[in-house]
Amino acid sequence: MRSDAYDPVDTRIGARLAELRARAGWSLDELAERSGVSRSTLSRAERAETSATAAVLNRLCHVYGRTMSQLLSEVEAEPAALVRAAEQQVWQDRASGFVRRSVSPPHAGLRGELVEGRLTPGADIAYDRPPVPGLEQHLWVLAGALEVTVGPAEHRLEAGDCLRMRVFGPTRFRCLGTGEARYVLAVVRP
Repeated sequence: MRSDAYDPVDTRIGARLAELRARAGWSLDELAERSGVSRSTLSRAERAETSATAAVLNRLCHVYGRTMSQLLSEVEAEPAALVRAAEQQVWQDRASGFVRRSVSPPHAGLRGELVEGRLTPGADIAYDRPPVPGLEQHLWVLAGALEVTVGPAEHRLEAGDCLRMRVFGPTRFRCLGTGEARYVLAVVRP
């Protein structure tokens, strides 16, 4: 069992991942082959013995054809039209120093969503593929500095800068400097 405190969000995410795999009719070995994530990592995430990293969830979202916000909204009790700041779902990847807040009220029928991201100094997150190919993203830096790599192109962004991107391949987000980077990501499914 995990040494850190029990996290009900991890438990709900694990149960949802197990449900999606069962619905697809895949064994853990088949999902490992499709996602590139080890069988043991998948098993531990489904049983909530570990908190899945952003990179692992991204790979699984790609396999299941959903964004991370969609996956996280699927573990919410009931979608609402209004979500107060104190009720917005926050998810943390402790290994990378990434904190993700789902700002938009969850709704499966909508294509757009807002996400607040925070990266600690030196945090570096690489995704090998988008969860949904052709995903449109608008990244607006609120504080700090980021280096964002989209395919072969590198972009240095500082507070106030906004980068629009259509994601088909690898991306990377790296916090530059000594302070936290804070940004808003507007995500639009194709």
